[in-house]
Amino acid sequence: MIARIRRLGRAWGAAMRFLTTIPWGRWERVTPDDLGCAAALFPWVGGLLGVAVWAVRWGVLAVGGSASLAAALALAAWVALTGGLHLDGLMDAADGLFGGRSPEHRLEIMRDERAGAFGVLAAVLVLLVKYAALETAPAAGVIWAPVVGRWALTAAMAAFPYARKAGLGRMWFDQVDGRVLLAATAGVMWMGLVLAQPWLWAWWAVAAAAGWLAARWTLQRVPGLTGDVYGALAELTEALVLVLSALWA
Repeated sequence: MIARIRRLGRAWGAAMRFLTTIPWGRWERVTPDDLGCAAALFPWVGGLLGVAVWAVRWGVLAVGGSASLAAALALAAWVALTGGLHLDGLMDAADGLFGGRSPEHRLEIMRDERAGAFGVLAAVLVLLVKYAALETAPAAGVIWAPVVGRWALTAAMAAFPYARKAGLGRMWFDQVDGRVLLAATAGVMWMGLVLAQPWLWAWWAVAAAAGWLAARWTLQRVPGLTGDVYGALAELTEALVLVLSALWA
């Protein structure tokens, strides 16, 4: 029992350090076996991020700030708390998938840390969409978006092949299977019940379908997914859920 609790603590620390800028736990104590458990906890980290983003927006509105200011500061907090990790992945994935001449060239471009035109355009568009949606999206939608976005990471790792033989993304991919995805899905369902808004389930289904289509399209361009593609899927599913929530509001 004590060993399981310790493992859960290491897994939570690994998930927090990987997905946020919050220095939780010590990475050097994490074992490869802990990463599967950590991936199952990704939606819970997403829920924590969602509550933090909602709290910033609520706080600005509570002191008399405008909806646009609240949305801007909430988005800034969102980026700061994640360190722009997935946004960087989105940029690299856009540069590679839209700019490469062959599968090998596309993977090479993704590995290049320099930002290209497609990457900058993708990041700007996603940030603009999130900003606009944050102005009117209900609280449940704001919290739900990063939950679904982090679940998309685990789902992509479990459902699709990986393109590289090594790297950060490969390290996670090797530890994620159907059982991990099932545990992550159970976490999302629990949070959906707590938020108690029936439309959340529909937005989750739409985001899952969109993510699956995006992943299938990616596999037509490269032989497998990468860490950058994982980040892109997280950003795109988050933005989609926010937009749907704002339209429903």
